[in-house]
Amino acid sequence: MPIATDLLIVGGGAAGIFAAIRYASGHPEHKVLVLEKSPHLLSKVKVSGGGRCNVTHACFEPEELITHYPRGGRELLGAFHRFQPANTVSWFKDHGVNLKTEADGRMFPVSDRSQTIIDCFLKEVKKHNITIEVKTTVTSITQAAAGFEIRAGEKTILSPKVILAMGGSPKGEAYDMIRQLGHTIVPTVPSLFTFNLPGSDLLSLQGLVTPVTLTLPGNGLTSSGPLLVTHWGVSGPAVLKLSAWAARWLNEQNYHFKFLVDWLPDTSEEMLTGHLMKSKDMPGAVTASKVFPPGLPKRLQAYLLDKSGIDANRRWAEIGKKQVRELVRILKHDEYEASGKTTFKEEFVQCGGVTLKEVDMTTMESKLVPGLYFAGEVLDIDGVTGGFNFQAAWTTGFLAGSIG
Repeated sequence: MPIATDLLIVGGGAAGIFAAIRYASGHPEHKVLVLEKSPHLLSKVKVSGGGRCNVTHACFEPEELITHYPRGGRELLGAFHRFQPANTVSWFKDHGVNLKTEADGRMFPVSDRSQTIIDCFLKEVKKHNITIEVKTTVTSITQAAAGFEIRAGEKTILSPKVILAMGGSPKGEAYDMIRQLGHTIVPTVPSLFTFNLPGSDLLSLQGLVTPVTLTLPGNGLTSSGPLLVTHWGVSGPAVLKLSAWAARWLNEQNYHFKFLVDWLPDTSEEMLTGHLMKSKDMPGAVTASKVFPPGLPKRLQAYLLDKSGIDANRRWAEIGKKQVRELVRILKHDEYEASGKTTFKEEFVQCGGVTLKEVDMTTMESKLVPGLYFAGEVLDIDGVTGGFNFQAAWTTGFLAGSIG
């Protein structure tokens, strides 16, 4: 016999569970069923922020907030006017979880434990009698007389409304069902990844963190922020942001590309040249290692001098103009060739998904199939690192779960 429910949600991640709680809290008399194909709910919430869960970002102006979304920002503007980070903070506070803001704007639970967020959700799931089934894969969704008929294993489920929040599958299996319902899928490619630099001398600086500006000369995109040198290449916010904005272009290059590093982003080339030339007049036997503007790590200074062909122990007054120009070039336009990428920790993010042209962004309802809603990464929406992807999940989940 078919199972009947008032709302079926496919996907037990951040957007799906948030949508379930939102809907159930407003419709206590209705049955809500969530199906999750993996053994675990909220798996990304668990690993986010190194296990601390970067819940959202302290950016409370929708017009500014949308600038952190390489795809979907413009379409999210109206949605953020209905549910944005300030609403997220209030929601969690009302449900017993206080958030804190770090210096870079990222917001975490005060406990610094992602389990705090998971426990909060599970408490609400139990409170509102939401039924959840894990290790349950939906194989088909078809329109029926009274809504939808869903096949999941041996089960047939009937529901007048369905929210698809199954996340962004790297293999895209989930999108086949959506295509069969008539929707267009924007091809998916990875976003938020680090750059591999096999064999680069820069790897000798493993562990180094310093603010930079990165540029992709192939398309002109730039990104600023801290850069981290790892044992395989470069990571950190500057790299991750650039990977997001250039996700499609980098995919087209098969992840073989050149990028430039400005090691002194707050100092112009003219100012730097003037500083280095003026340093020649400093009294005493000032060596090359003593002439850098403040703020540049010592290990990096030694590396850049070596790369410029300048002996760190040589008197700076003896360094010719040609060598000074070369040092300036490397400080401001240091070139590297990346070969490959590495997923950022365990947080897989991709761009692509259901095209937003076919979704009513005020309700998350399909423009093509009445009663069908979308939330989270299944949509062609992705943000840079810093809590923006979760905020998109909370916002779209909230709107989808606000079904009348």
